[in-house]
Amino acid sequence: MMRIAALAALLLLVACGRQPGVVFHEAADPASLADWGVLTRDGAMLRLSEGVMPYELATPLFTDHASKLRTIWMPQGKTAAYNADKALDFPVGTIISKTFYYPLDAEGRAIAAHGPAQLAGNALDVSRVRLVETRLLVRRQAGWIALPYAWNAEGTEAKLKRTGGVQAITLAPHGEEPGGDFAYVIPNATQCGSCHVPDAQTKAMSPIGPTARSLDIASPFLAGAPNQLKAMADGGRLSGLPAAPTHLRNVDWTDAAQPLEARTRAYLDTNCGHCHSATGPARTSGLHLDAAATNPRALGLCKPPVAAGQGTGDRLFDIVPGQPDKSILLYRMQSVKPNEMMPEIGRTTAHAEGVALVGSWIAAMKGQCHAGG
Repeated sequence: MMRIAALAALLLLVACGRQPGVVFHEAADPASLADWGVLTRDGAMLRLSEGVMPYELATPLFTDHASKLRTIWMPQGKTAAYNADKALDFPVGTIISKTFYYPLDAEGRAIAAHGPAQLAGNALDVSRVRLVETRLLVRRQAGWIALPYAWNAEGTEAKLKRTGGVQAITLAPHGEEPGGDFAYVIPNATQCGSCHVPDAQTKAMSPIGPTARSLDIASPFLAGAPNQLKAMADGGRLSGLPAAPTHLRNVDWTDAAQPLEARTRAYLDTNCGHCHSATGPARTSGLHLDAAATNPRALGLCKPPVAAGQGTGDRLFDIVPGQPDKSILLYRMQSVKPNEMMPEIGRTTAHAEGVALVGSWIAAMKGQCHAGG
């Protein structure tokens, strides 16, 4: 009888043209993204299911100029817990999604677009968009897992691709970027852990984007643009948010009204800090680029590299004050060679705007380095 009732309920949903909603899978790894129910392709629209919350970051990670739609879903009645330093502590059953896509110009070339996903209500118009991949982070009883889903050429369905993949993209010129063809790399499930393991001792996978310092901005998706953290707390999705936040706050790296130092530190925190921190996989390098780092030496000033190999570009120090062209940090950001570039995964192109920002920051520094550090 229970099976008959469940089937009847499902048929009723289909008959009414509604989706069954989010389905959390504790053990199975569905072959199709649609089986999770978080996002649904409906004609020209990519729809968010009921209870799925879109969010944005103050300064997002650079991924070959891709636009991103980020969402969080938590089980009914469950909340995330505030954390001043790390990602919010999400409950078991949480599904975090990040969909990578490119708006297309009249010639079918990918457009590098800054800013949040342009949602109409709870949907993204993908009629002039190339959907590339959707990555899921799923909080199960045993911990977080990462599942990469690749969209087909038509953008109608996304299938699980544990081994990752490569898609050819043609980028339209913009600003100082010449555009052209490049290979977009979808990371495999194992590579996801190279970024999503912010503590090298525990080796536990974790979200890295939705931190208090990155979520502490006005929501571009909610009416009235309330603060995202406050909106989560008011909506029963976040517990422990203090009246006076104890976290650092990242600014928008593109906001020229903000100090150069704050913009650069936010950019480095997002793009590098999850590895280059006191606890991250790159902790042994001695180069700490997360928001909490304050020691000039740890930030790279006149610090010789520990084991960068060819990644030094024959430069002596991570940062040479006033001389970005002699700084290893900038050299590795500009490089697209696998054994040199940083970040070492997540991009195959260099980010000209990011390089310019960090270069300006270094150029404004005072002082000089001496042989021997």
